[in-house]
Formats: sequence, C-alpha cells, structure tokens
Amino acid sequence: MNNFLIGIRRLIYGFQKQTRETIWQYMDELATDSDIYSKELKDFCPEVANDRLFVYASNHNLVVVLLDTSGREEKTGPEARLKAVLNIIETRLENSRHYVSLFGVVLTGKTIKEPALSPLEEEFAEIKVFDKMTNLKRRRVKLYEDRMPYGKVLVEDATNPFNDLYVPMGNEEDEVDEEDDDYDMNDAVTGDKEDEDDDEDEDITFPSGEIEQNLNLSVKVKILRPIPNPRRELEKLVGCEDIKRRMDELVALTQYNKMMQKSFPLSKQHEVSLHSVFLGRPGTGKTTVCKIFGSLLHQAGALSKGHVVMCDRGTFIGTLWGDEERSMNQVLEMAKGGVLMIDEAYLLNGKHETDPGKLVIQLLMNILADETQRDIAVVLCGYKEPMQKLLDSNPGLQSRFPNKFEFTDFSIEELLEITRRRVREYEYEFTPEAWDKYRDVLAEAYQQRDPQTWGNARFIGNLLDRIYIQHAKRCVRERPTEKGMLRLLTPDDICQIEVPKPRPSIGFAISR
Repeated sequence: MNNFLIGIRRLIYGFQKQTRETIWQYMDELATDSDIYSKELKDFCPEVANDRLFVYASNHNLVVVLLDTSGREEKTGPEARLKAVLNIIETRLENSRHYVSLFGVVLTGKTIKEPALSPLEEEFAEIKVFDKMTNLKRRRVKLYEDRMPYGKVLVEDATNPFNDLYVPMGNEEDEVDEEDDDYDMNDAVTGDKEDEDDDEDEDITFPSGEIEQNLNLSVKVKILRPIPNPRRELEKLVGCEDIKRRMDELVALTQYNKMMQKSFPLSKQHEVSLHSVFLGRPGTGKTTVCKIFGSLLHQAGALSKGHVVMCDRGTFIGTLWGDEERSMNQVLEMAKGGVLMIDEAYLLNGKHETDPGKLVIQLLMNILADETQRDIAVVLCGYKEPMQKLLDSNPGLQSRFPNKFEFTDFSIEELLEITRRRVREYEYEFTPEAWDKYRDVLAEAYQQRDPQTWGNARFIGNLLDRIYIQHAKRCVRERPTEKGMLRLLTPDDICQIEVPKPRPSIGFAISR
C-alpha cells in the first residue's frame, strides 16, 4: 500500500493489521491517541439492539466495532448487522458532505467456519471478523471522547437521524454536483482539488462586490463565499458552546420543515425566521460564525447560495439624496440567496432625527416585512449595549430579529487554545520555556486590557504575527543547521505588543 495512503487511512490500516491476540491492546492504545476520537454508540438502530457498538474516528476515516453480545441466534449474522450500520453511516456522512473511508470490525464469540469467509470477503469487503472471542458482554472498552474536533464532528453527523432524510436543494439531477463542495480523500492523493476550487458551486452565480451609490461614487462590498463543511468549522470554534447549540437547533428546524414539505406538501410549516443579531466585542468570532451560518443554511436548503455580503454604515450612506435607497436595493439584490451582514449596525441609529442611517433602518424594515423576501438572512452585528438601543429604537426590529447570539470575551485558557490551533496551522512548535514565557506575556496583556477595546482573538493574531517575525529574523541570523529548528519557537522569539490602555473616564469620583 502506498505510504501516503497509509498516512491518510492510518486508523483503518491499523485495524486491518490486528489479530485476535492483539485487537484489545490496540483498541486500548487508541484511547490514548490524541488524533483519534472514540465513543460507544447506544440505541443506534434496531438491527444492533442486542450488540455493543463502538466508533473510532480520525480526519478521513471511521471504524465501527461491533461486539456480538446477542447471546442468541439472530435472523442475520453479526457481519450483516454491521453492514447495515455502515450503510446508515455512509448515507448520513454523504448527506452531511463528509467523504471518508469506512471500515467495520466484528468481535464475536462464535466460530466462523473457513468456507464461509469467501463470500463474506466479497460481500463485506470493508469488514474484518475476529471470532472465538470471550467475555464480550463484560469487556471494558477504554474510550476518549474529549479530543479530535473533526473526528467528533464525523461521529455526531453519523449518529444524527436528521441526516437520513437530507433534502437537497434544486433538482434531483443537481445532487451530484454537491460532491464538488467538500474535501475528498481521493483529491488529496491526486492533487486535483486545488484545480477544482474555482469550479466550486459552478451552477451558482455570486455577485461581484461593488455597488454604485450614484453616478459619481462606487463602493466596494466584501463577498464571503460559502465554505465546504460548515458543521466541521463550527465544531472547531473555541468556546461558543451556546452559539453552536442554538445554531444546530435553528438548522434542525429548518431541515425538518423541508422534510415535512416534501413528505406532506399541504401541511402547515413552522415559521422560521433566519434574521439574527450577533452581539459581541471585536475578535469574538462574529464574522467567522456568520460565514458558517450562511453555509449551514445553504446546506439545509433554507438559502439557495449561502454566501455572505458584508456591509456597514458607509455602504449605504452616500453623498446625494436617494443614495441610501439605491444602495439598499443593490445590496439586497447581491445578498439574495445568502446572508446580508451589517457590521456595527448600531451606527445607523444616529442621534439626530434627520440622520440618513435612520432611513436605512426603515428601508430594511420595509424589505423584511415583504413575505416574498424569503431567500435571505439579515444579520446585524455589534456591541451589546448600543445594539440593544438600536433594537429599542424601532418596535418592529425586535420582532423581525428573534435570533440573538451573544459572543462573550474569551478566557485566557480559550485564548491559549486559539494560540495552539493557529500555531499548528503553520506547523510551528513552542519549546516548553517559550510556551511558559508566552503564557506570561498573554496573562500580563489580559490583566492590562480595556474590556471595551480588547481584541480577543485578533490580539492573538497580532501577537503571533510579531512572534513569527522575531522567529524569522533569528533564523536568518543564526542559520540553524537542523530543519526542525526552523519550526521551533524559542523564548528569544516571544515578545510583547502594545495593549490599548483603558480610556480615562470623565467625571467626578464619589467617595463612599
């Protein structure tokens, strides 16, 4: 087997190599492998109600282990029961746009006669059987469920019954094209995926990214295209647990509506408003989650495109009368099928009654009241307090934006986890001494921070950029002879950056 393929299929290859004598030790070792997510599946499907089922997942492969503990003769053998499980998982992962290699392992106390192995190998080529095993009911299986975010996402999607009834968008013949939207293991081997990136969503036309406020003034608008696997990206986010849960709930209800519409066309649908408010300070992930949000809704069939159109006050406010209405109409046309994100939306709520931002709000309200405008989600972003004032300024805004997501500041531990992940992307590694120094630098900055101007993840990005530069300068100067040193961050590379100081308050202090 090609060494590169072994690297990608390492988990499956490991199970394929095991024998009856080594399989338990191998499964115990996987419980300590930081690259493997493992979990026991309970009540997965009726076919395996009397069995024990375990799943192991890594980046691009998933192994299901069935312990045949039925204790009686089933209508179907353990191989066929496991085959049914693999078929369900394969369908769910494809519907969730995961393309992974599946493998099954059966552990049974029965004796499998040699003549029966030949047809089994043909029908169940992806299943390996270990027979004559003992104490399967009482066997303790070590698991580790608190690691490998992507492996966890695979298992969650494999066990999500909503994925059995995935409702694709558009015509049935368009389903094949959806495979181009995700990472495929075969593309990693052939290297073809890089050439196909430009063809992603080839049947969907995305807007250019520029509007004309008037004949003399054009404004650039940033367009974020949908991402291939938004559920995976959502799971990878540090913190944001409540946001992840509520996003899943909103998407699940949307999928349920689609399923009901397909099965019972005349039934009344639940009203699902996609319009949302993202509350939080800079660097807390609002833009990242907005991009994931659009892609999730696209996959669920609620939005036809899933892209994000990013705007702010300057996008709408022009220099001539009528610019606001012209800008709004163009932006809404650009955002059809996707998400219209208005950053720092509270700036539209000007202090003066004649402020043109108030006209933008009214125009937006008129559009949201139009029942034909269903293929769009509007997301208002900004600081919590001024955003609440904006919502209070117009009675209709509160009801039009029922979904409120609050992005809290990251803790030090969460910022350290963000650091680990970003450093890993560039294949850097801290020495123990460098990591200790980095923790001290971050702790000091965190202590000095002004909550109103603290950059959260942005601060981490700026700090790491400075560290990378220091590291590069040192490597150029010292010319390390070992390649590994080029990726090793030492205490000499760790430096501080300026932290915005708290703004002085104006007024008088009251002594108590």
